[in-house]
Amino acid sequence: MHILHNGNVYTQDIALPIAEAIAIKENRIVAVGSNEDILQLKEPGSHILDLKGRTILPGLTDSHIHLEHYAFSLQKINCETDSLSECLDRVSRRVEQSIPGSWILGHGWNQNNWPEGFGTAQDLDRIAPENPVYLTAKSLHAGWANSAALQIAGITAQTPNPPNGIIAKDKTGKPTGILFENAMELLESAIPAPTIEETVLALENAQTNLWQFGITGAHDFDDSSCFTALQILNRENRLKLRVVKGIPRTSLESAIRMGVRTGFGSDLLRFGPLKLFTDGALGPQTAAMLAPFENEPDYCGELFLDEDAFFEIGKEAVSHGIHLAVHAIGDRANREILNGYRRIRAYEAEQGLIRGRHRIEHVQILSPADQSRLQEYGITASVQPIHATSDMNISDRYLGQRAKDAYVFRSLLDRGTLMTFGSDAPVESPNPFLGIHAAVTRRRTDGTPGAEGWHPEQKISVQEAISAYTLAPALSAGMENKIGKLSPGFYADLILLENNPFTVPTKTIHLITPQATMVNGEWVWDKN
Repeated sequence: MHILHNGNVYTQDIALPIAEAIAIKENRIVAVGSNEDILQLKEPGSHILDLKGRTILPGLTDSHIHLEHYAFSLQKINCETDSLSECLDRVSRRVEQSIPGSWILGHGWNQNNWPEGFGTAQDLDRIAPENPVYLTAKSLHAGWANSAALQIAGITAQTPNPPNGIIAKDKTGKPTGILFENAMELLESAIPAPTIEETVLALENAQTNLWQFGITGAHDFDDSSCFTALQILNRENRLKLRVVKGIPRTSLESAIRMGVRTGFGSDLLRFGPLKLFTDGALGPQTAAMLAPFENEPDYCGELFLDEDAFFEIGKEAVSHGIHLAVHAIGDRANREILNGYRRIRAYEAEQGLIRGRHRIEHVQILSPADQSRLQEYGITASVQPIHATSDMNISDRYLGQRAKDAYVFRSLLDRGTLMTFGSDAPVESPNPFLGIHAAVTRRRTDGTPGAEGWHPEQKISVQEAISAYTLAPALSAGMENKIGKLSPGFYADLILLENNPFTVPTKTIHLITPQATMVNGEWVWDKN
């Protein structure tokens, strides 16, 4: 038995929001209450920990992460720099350490933050004449390749744009090295895939990183190779992170044939919703908009899935017990999906189907006319608060006055919408305290854009933000009676903090780091 006493235990349970102590037996919480009551429960051999006034929270869940991409991003060049030249310097240093002919991979560049704008294949050719180079953008919706990589992938001036993808070309028709959306797959398919053993090791390393941030659960949206590796970790008792695994669109027919349903699996690894894409992203201006971007008067982004197409796919999925999670960034994309969800709800009712726990991923730009519709249809808003502060400058630049309709967390909560928080890592850091800080202050960690924050009317409270990392993810995954609270009978997933997020100045929340993390009653990570 573990007994933790003399602390501030924030349970997320309205029956007892704050307690002094907690008792854990095997992998479950057996009691929460006063020091006196809990200490009376100790047994021979019990582990007694004096918290000395420190804070306990339920373990935090990242509701939108790409586990495999994040795991391998830890091995890639960090291309999140202030200038193109700095990024090229980092690539050059990696090239010097690499074998000629080997692939050079990186992630994180954002041309919106570079005075030079987009890079070119020739920029990379000059520093890597003998190595294929491929760098993914921070958004994961664009890629940058050199000539060697383009040649290996067979991308030439004659290569047509694939469906829902763009190969950027110069005035002569020659590829510039920049690939958008599905065009990225043309190049990525030419990169040697990691072995399953390499993926297992990368995920295990990433799991340790996530524990250090206080993350005990994840809703993953990577492909089947990630699921295979997670199963191996689970089989070998090396998986100590609760993973809800999204089903890729390409796997829907296989899942239906196998009879797989959302929720199948264990409390450690289970199937989640079907993941669909409606549009691109704001950074590369491929989000589907109701009106043109400010700097592109004739361009409204890319719509990959309209209302009718979504309804047909969604109808097939829900008919077989599979819930839905749909990527939607732009206000048109969100409207199309909400129109489709209205029809999905009617179809579920007509057919006597289970009312699925459906979601929209990102919900970045939402017309005021649509802001009550998620609650109306019972759709979860799966959002990434760190995107708001990361993207505030490009939101203002590309959306103008419509930026007030972006990242509208307060508006959604006030309408009763269930909202979960995630990071979209490796797009952003998976550190949830960065997310809490962004949601509560609407400021970057350097204090910009000022004391009030960016569109401060959309700020939410610390309690609401923590709920979006605890209670809401559990509810959206159908695990609300097992995780998300520190209550008797719930799994013992929790984190120990030196600083109390409810009492520190909100501007310092991003500095909070867990001291220890427990999953399933086991201390899986300890800072000391």
